[in-house]
Amino acid sequence: MTFAEKLLIWFDQFGRKNLPWQQNITPYRVWVSEIMLQQTQVKTVIPYFERFHEVFPSVDRLATASEDEVLHLWTGLGYYARARNLHKTARQLISDFNGEFPLNVEQLMTLPGIGRSTAGAIVAICSNQHAVILDGNVKRVLARYFAIPGWPGETKVVNQLWAKATALTPSARVADYTQAIMDLGATLCSRRNPGCDACPLVTECAAHLADEVENYPGKKPKKVLPTKKTCMLVIENEHGEILLEKRPSSGLWGGLWSFPETKAIDDFMDSLNVTTFDTTKLPVFRHSFTHFHLQIAPIHIRIGEVLQVMEDDRRCWYSSKAPLEIGLSRPVTRILAAI
Repeated sequence: MTFAEKLLIWFDQFGRKNLPWQQNITPYRVWVSEIMLQQTQVKTVIPYFERFHEVFPSVDRLATASEDEVLHLWTGLGYYARARNLHKTARQLISDFNGEFPLNVEQLMTLPGIGRSTAGAIVAICSNQHAVILDGNVKRVLARYFAIPGWPGETKVVNQLWAKATALTPSARVADYTQAIMDLGATLCSRRNPGCDACPLVTECAAHLADEVENYPGKKPKKVLPTKKTCMLVIENEHGEILLEKRPSSGLWGGLWSFPETKAIDDFMDSLNVTTFDTTKLPVFRHSFTHFHLQIAPIHIRIGEVLQVMEDDRRCWYSSKAPLEIGLSRPVTRILAAI
């Protein structure tokens, strides 16, 4: 019995078939779910997917939305470039593909935020055509099954994994196989405490046979991340509203709304024509990104007047009592909750 046959028998009995994006399957629903699931667990994605689809049930609706609308629904899910790319891709699908998804891996990969594995998942699940995926779960399954050493982020290792994934993907029941191998990695062949006893592939798994499952896949080489510092000004007016600024579309927290950042508090307040204010230092905390740590020092500033915010879409007064539908970074929501 082949690798695929064993996996499909297991999937028919134990695979997940009731996830929201598995119902009424369309390229749009699969695409949104695949993007949300990148580096994010299923249980976290489910409520976000449901809210997102309720507001944006189609490519057309997403394409006509504002960036703020999209980022607002993404708030808390992290990796916000994914949301910006969803928005860009929706607009490109309307302009270049008449609103339809090209069920072709090469064409899908020309769209923002869609890589080889995501494109393969969309094609396989929606058309049952032969297409290959290699997400984090699949990398783990194959690295263990074949005892492929090394970190999957290395070109040499990932090329080996792609070759194995391509050779194993069957020509029939491709959609089910695609879901099955993702499910196996997510449920049994997990990063920690894998359920090898229930795995349909256990008798041929090289890592299991060598009693080295925990050694695969290889870990990313450790390096010391640099720490950067910033000072966030939490400016509150007499009505309890907080001044927010919209960040540039690219870069850190691109397109999200955040607090003004500066160490020159007096100069910044002068630029707002405010001369009287009270300041309180809030607890310093650290927020970590993939490539660095950010040490954030929030300063709560209370003013006794309402500033006239210029209507240039770059600044606004935010009230937690009547919150605007805008995207907020996690440090902002954390500080707002604290005050």
